[in-house]
Amino acid sequence: MTTQFYKLAQPDGFDFKTGNTINYRENIGKTVVVPTIKKYKPNQRSLCSDSVLHASRNINDCFIGASIPCSVYIVDGRPVVDSKEKSGFIRLKIIEEIEQIKLNSVFGWNYSEVCNPVNPLMIKAPIIGGEELMLLKQWASVRDSVRASVRASVKASVWYSVRDSVWYSVRDSVRASVWDSVWDSVWDSVRASVWDSVWAYIGSLFPNIKTWKCTSNNTPEYPYQSGADLWRQGIIPSFDGEKWRLHTGSKATVVYEISKTKLLEDIKTQ
Repeated sequence: MTTQFYKLAQPDGFDFKTGNTINYRENIGKTVVVPTIKKYKPNQRSLCSDSVLHASRNINDCFIGASIPCSVYIVDGRPVVDSKEKSGFIRLKIIEEIEQIKLNSVFGWNYSEVCNPVNPLMIKAPIIGGEELMLLKQWASVRDSVRASVRASVKASVWYSVRDSVWYSVRDSVRASVWDSVWDSVWDSVRASVWDSVWAYIGSLFPNIKTWKCTSNNTPEYPYQSGADLWRQGIIPSFDGEKWRLHTGSKATVVYEISKTKLLEDIKTQ
């Protein structure tokens, strides 16, 4: 008896492993066979090898061995090897390709934005005022737990693909521009604080997560929304251990700065 599974391939339809062996899009309605069918005996087939074709029952488990962007297929087959996340097949029938416009819903997170992440340096930021400073105060009070929380709450197989897609899209420009603005500061601390903003933005791409781990915030709201809101407004906060700075524009110009002590005092008086 066959069962429905999901299969990810490159945007052009070819498999991720070789990039040129099986084109799943061109084989919709057909059955594909593992290219090494004659190479292995039945008792030699195993996952994480070229002895089988891979697919998953849970679509978000498919990112083991895949990346973003991708194309997504519904397939049928009888596994010859199995694990919790992956199944291995000698043959797979390609039933249909899921349209790209449906992938946000199918994955349960914002796939379309992950493919085209927001680069805050490309946004014309607002003039820094009360609303933006309130977001900074909120962000400063929660950022210490953002990395542990987001990583623990997002499924591991998905996390690495989403992180890579977002960070590789913005890291060079953001890192270089912030560095140019604060080159005389403690760079390790500044870099860590910018990384924290990236994590906050990534977490906001998963609106279906209702319980965020490793945080004292027990409400269903996303606890790091303040960091994500600043990012989407074109504002990058940085912290060197003593001062908070807000950077905007293509050169990450410092448009506001406040000492840690003053910011903490402002938070306590609210």
